[in-house]
Amino acid sequence: MRHMLKYFFSIPLLFSMFMVQAQETTKTKETVQEKPKSEIKKPAAQQVTTDTIPPKTDRYGLRVGVDVYKLTRGFYDKDYKGVEFTGDFRLTKKYYLAAELGFEDKTTDDDRVNSTATGTYIKGGFDYNTYQNWLDMENLITIGLRGGFSTFSQQLNTYKIYNRDPYWSSQESIVSGEKYNGLTAAWLEVAMGVKAKVFNNVFVGFGVQLKLLVSNKEPGNFENLYIPGFNRTYDGNFGVGFNYTVSYFIPLYKKKVIIPEIKDIPKK
Repeated sequence: MRHMLKYFFSIPLLFSMFMVQAQETTKTKETVQEKPKSEIKKPAAQQVTTDTIPPKTDRYGLRVGVDVYKLTRGFYDKDYKGVEFTGDFRLTKKYYLAAELGFEDKTTDDDRVNSTATGTYIKGGFDYNTYQNWLDMENLITIGLRGGFSTFSQQLNTYKIYNRDPYWSSQESIVSGEKYNGLTAAWLEVAMGVKAKVFNNVFVGFGVQLKLLVSNKEPGNFENLYIPGFNRTYDGNFGVGFNYTVSYFIPLYKKKVIIPEIKDIPKK
């Protein structure tokens, strides 16, 4: 009898606990429904970060320099004095306007004539850069064309009279000192060169020129053995030249590099 009363009182207790739990659940649902939508916190949206790569640009400007070879040659060659200034201006990605301006005083000693050529010259034309730079490199491997013009004077220092039979007597040099002014020469040349950037805006380079003489005004009684800007004539219309330059680049503006779009190849 005692066990039956125990179970009889336990059933109402469990039933009351069930009712309390049901009421708390109902109140919780009503509270959520009555809460304004503005107060319901939404999960933070995932932030999307995009990497922005600055566009690649090429620098355009003026590069000016000096030919170190001509400038230092006078220290070890007593028969030469000279200087040459160089410059180029970038027009497009590959093409450059180029020019050289210089002065030379050169004494040439030939078999029969010793003469001194003194004058100035100017050369102008263009260069084409054949080198494909990586990233921000600005090196150049160029091939170009120039037109040159020189105005100069020739001084005949000494000469020897041509002797058909020099066996019996030695030829003596005759001192002259006669000077011929107002001489001119013009030529075309193919220029090949290399310029490498060694410091910020500082370039070093060297170049070789192959020259073809177009016009040449000479003194009446001997040939021009040396023409400023053209160099030695070698008794003909062809000449060669060499320079070693140090130059400084002056940036003026930039241009954005346009990268061509790669079209999708249709699948077969």
